[in-house]
Amino acid sequence: MTKDDVQLLYEYDRWANARVIQAAATLSAEAFTRDLGGSFSSVRDTLLHMLSGEWIWLTYWKEASPSPAFAATLTERRKAQFEPDAFPDLAAVQRKWMDVEKELTEFVESLTEHSLQQQFAVRGAQMPLVHLMQHLANHSTYHRGQVALMMRQLGADPVATDFHLYLAEGCQLSSKLNH
Repeated sequence: MTKDDVQLLYEYDRWANARVIQAAATLSAEAFTRDLGGSFSSVRDTLLHMLSGEWIWLTYWKEASPSPAFAATLTERRKAQFEPDAFPDLAAVQRKWMDVEKELTEFVESLTEHSLQQQFAVRGAQMPLVHLMQHLANHSTYHRGQVALMMRQLGADPVATDFHLYLAEGCQLSSKLNH
């Protein structure tokens, strides 16, 4: 996977996340936080899990020499920063999301072919950044699917976030700009 591929993947990820957040905006405050018995109890909690995943990985990748001790403190920092009760509504989630997304976008834009091969210790193995970035994008896709199911359970309309739809919309934008 090249730098251009990673940039495209993360542009898609931002687009898909924005669509899911927009769909979640149609929910009442009660529905947004209602416990539906899933892996993460509510739409809010699932979105926060996605967001905290982006934050924790990004923080780890940006550390010059991430030690096991640094990694351990990240988990505690994640719990403190993404405590669901600190996010009573979608607006609170969106504010935090914008901050993390801005930082992640800057990180993706700064990548080089060389930096994508940097190795990181994960679960006792060494993994290249490019594979970890693929993991994170895949993680978000998985949880967007959970949010879609939750939206259905709440009687709301989920949105499609398929990659080919993103590409088709991009192609439509390109053709509109060229005319």
